[in-house]
Amino acid sequence: MTYDEGLAQRIREQLGERPALTEKRMFGGLAFLLGGNMTVGVVGDELIARVGPDRSARALARPEARPMDFTGRPMRGWVTVGGPALAEDSVLRHWITEATDFVGTLPPK
Repeated sequence: MTYDEGLAQRIREQLGERPALTEKRMFGGLAFLLGGNMTVGVVGDELIARVGPDRSARALARPEARPMDFTGRPMRGWVTVGGPALAEDSVLRHWITEATDFVGTLPPK
């Protein structure tokens, strides 16, 4: 599967230059890791974001979000964001901020 390179570039621009930022091909897409912890990614033309288990319900209350599910079992603490909402930089920024805030609470790997 290929991923939306335009969306990946927008994520790069919003993440900016961070010393602990790396990219890795995963899930048939591209993942962005901070301190070795997967934070956000692009699968197809959708964003996946690690919001953490305690923030999942609030995240899933947003209309553009749904549980991240590749295998028939949703991944706890993760959401998939798709659709026209991602065209808005403010929406993309919201999800990147949610994910980086959560991952910032984790120890580096």
